[in-house]
Amino acid sequence: MQESLQRLIDREEIRDLMARYARAVDRADWEGVRSVYHEDAHDDHGDYKGDVDGLIDFIRERNGLLFQSVHFLGNCLIEFAGSDVAVVETYFVTAHTLGPEAQEAYGTGDGSQPMQMSQFGRYVDRVERRDGAWRIADRVVVFEALRLQRSDIPPLKPEWAELQRNRNDPIFCMRAEAGLAP
Repeated sequence: MQESLQRLIDREEIRDLMARYARAVDRADWEGVRSVYHEDAHDDHGDYKGDVDGLIDFIRERNGLLFQSVHFLGNCLIEFAGSDVAVVETYFVTAHTLGPEAQEAYGTGDGSQPMQMSQFGRYVDRVERRDGAWRIADRVVVFEALRLQRSDIPPLKPEWAELQRNRNDPIFCMRAEAGLAP
């Protein structure tokens, strides 16, 4: 019974790990991205393959240019290979709004108008618990489809809560109001 309970706890910690990654990328929180990886982790992110510092530089260069970024996580299958190692497959959909600089970085569009880009794929991860914390040790991003919308993108309404790709985003404001650490 104790082992089963620990597995449930581990599964939730791993799901939280995946959600923290998505939030960190979407809010351009580069230290948050770093915190979900082990220091010696490797990431194969399609156009980038290497260590965590290089990954953060790559994401900052590409995604830091985006007006908007959302990662939606779907199915998350966690298979334990031992008490401190798991293989995790997490489906994702992204939605990005690209301005001229981001279109150039992604190699899409002519920059004359905003463009919507959606990616569909899976994060294939080996996660390891070290010093009591689950983090990504090895990641392969499997891209399965890409969609672009080049025109007729409706604007967001000005009375809606404004997204921020920084620490001024409503999630960080609410966390601070609740007394949660940054």
